[in-house]
Amino acid sequence: MSIFDHVQHRYQRTRQEEMSLQEYLELCRTDPKAYASASERMLEAIGEPRTIDTAKDPALSRIFSNKIIRRYPAFEEFYGMEDAIEQMVSYFRHAAQGLEERKQVLYLLGPVGGGKSSLAERLKALIEQIPFYAVKDSPVYESPLGLFSAEEDGEVLEKEYGIPKRYMRSVMSPWAAKRLKEYGGDISKFRVVKLYPSRLNQVAVSKTEPGDDNNQDISALVGKVDIRKLEMYSQDDPDAYSFSGGLCKANQGLMEFVEMFKAPLKVLHPLLTATQEGNYNPTEGMGAIPFDGVLLAHSNESEWQQFRNNRNNEAFLDRVYIVKVPYSLRVSEEMKIYEKLLEHSSLDESPCAPDTLRMLAQFSVLSRLKEPENSSIYSKMRIYDGENLKDTDPRAKSIQEYRDNAGVDEGMSGLSTRFAFKILSRVFNFDSTEVAANPVHLLYVLEQSIEQEQLPRDVHDRYLRFIKEFLAPRYVEFIGKEIQTAYLESYSEYGQNIFDRYVTYADFWIQDQEYRDPETGELFDRQSLNDELEKIEKPAGISNPKDFRHEVVNFVLRARAQHNGHNPSWQSYEKLKGVIEHKMFANTEELLPVISFNAKASSSDARKHEDFVNRMQARGYTEKQVRLLSEWYLRVRKSQ
Repeated sequence: MSIFDHVQHRYQRTRQEEMSLQEYLELCRTDPKAYASASERMLEAIGEPRTIDTAKDPALSRIFSNKIIRRYPAFEEFYGMEDAIEQMVSYFRHAAQGLEERKQVLYLLGPVGGGKSSLAERLKALIEQIPFYAVKDSPVYESPLGLFSAEEDGEVLEKEYGIPKRYMRSVMSPWAAKRLKEYGGDISKFRVVKLYPSRLNQVAVSKTEPGDDNNQDISALVGKVDIRKLEMYSQDDPDAYSFSGGLCKANQGLMEFVEMFKAPLKVLHPLLTATQEGNYNPTEGMGAIPFDGVLLAHSNESEWQQFRNNRNNEAFLDRVYIVKVPYSLRVSEEMKIYEKLLEHSSLDESPCAPDTLRMLAQFSVLSRLKEPENSSIYSKMRIYDGENLKDTDPRAKSIQEYRDNAGVDEGMSGLSTRFAFKILSRVFNFDSTEVAANPVHLLYVLEQSIEQEQLPRDVHDRYLRFIKEFLAPRYVEFIGKEIQTAYLESYSEYGQNIFDRYVTYADFWIQDQEYRDPETGELFDRQSLNDELEKIEKPAGISNPKDFRHEVVNFVLRARAQHNGHNPSWQSYEKLKGVIEHKMFANTEELLPVISFNAKASSSDARKHEDFVNRMQARGYTEKQVRLLSEWYLRVRKSQ
């Protein structure tokens, strides 16, 4: 299908379908979706969730306490928002059941750049997927059921067409009342159309933004008289009225009110009657206008606190269903947000060195966490991401303890994802000759940005502490490991020699026997063997060498049986592999000939250096980044 056919097909699919009122009622008899409320249609568009048993995943089980959680494909890209999305879906589910939520404003409360607007846009996109039925030519897209009286016609409609009475809560609009009078009471002259909500055409979807006391009044919500029509109609005639307000356009759909509590209080009054009674008054002396849709509002916490603390607003407070949308507090989810943002830009094709996104995500999450008592905030961040620190940090607490101590507002302050992405953009464009990102430039840009933001002194010092105390030292370890791994792959024979020698020495030490080196003829007694073993163990901080030696020898003896009597690879036993790596890199000088970009003393060193660079490039670095990061690592190691 060509792109032109594709657009044509979409247009044809959403075209109006017209029918008589009788045909509509017959449709209601067989298809309850014909009179479904906006909340019911939203639920259908959201679809069924995937259930995930977190007990089967070690990380998720720690984060969600082994609960079964639900994830909705419709919100797949909203990372780390499980709680907020579940609350939103609960709102629509309860509203669809006709419960109290049906009369409440869905209010997204969260910090700037936390994803409120993105959630609102997704909800508007979702409601466009499911059609609804309205009286043809009605300026407020009213339900055909509004043409009937719930008191007088309700029982007949329920008995003959199976339409429950609760669906006949809307009133007839002034426009429809005038038409009915023109038709001499013959209701069959009304036609019904099947419509798809549309943001583009303002059909059952609208967006209202706050003005101020001088330039905004309730007409932004309820419409106003069109003065050009007053030549033909009286001022209270429905045909002289412009049904252009947000509530008018969003009937049977969704109205988004951006930064709602920045609007003057008088502007918000129509929302009270619209939600509670299903109708609202226009600016002129006409009858009430029906409203049977979803009101979606969002603003930042400062506006909400100011509004809540004003006693004049008590009527509103009871009619607001709050869904908190905090920043992500999980590093792995925050990284996915950055990856999604990069996908939607040309930077997606630019090289990004390993650990760049993780480091930025860690910094962002640290800024949002509340400092715990008697524990490291860095450990708290790792616990929130589902890590198990039982063996490495005995002071780390459980995720529930951290949450209880932090209170309900954690994640409502700190650095926004928007701020983080601006940092990332600067990092990618830091080098004028190469559009690429790496953690060393990120550390520099972060420090610069903290100085430029003119933050309060305590916040400024706290952010700098995160960089100097947590991010930079751990990156030294990370890049050292990366460089060493690329170096080791060129020096596997060296590592194997250390491994074989360690195993031999440990075996003779355990048996309390002397060992004679077959190549040199040198004799090692038990004390000499112990000295040689400690040269390998001490750089790695082995605290119980006796047990460690027994462990290693037992492992190797079992492995030899599967390797025809030969020792296994030096990388096969993780604990000893780490010990050997520490031994190999205890002295930075050993690395210099291979990883430095200085002139090489021999062709052998030049070949090994080229091999090292190729291995680093295979790990996701550009050649320029290999040079920058290697030199930075050597410089930092030398200064320590």
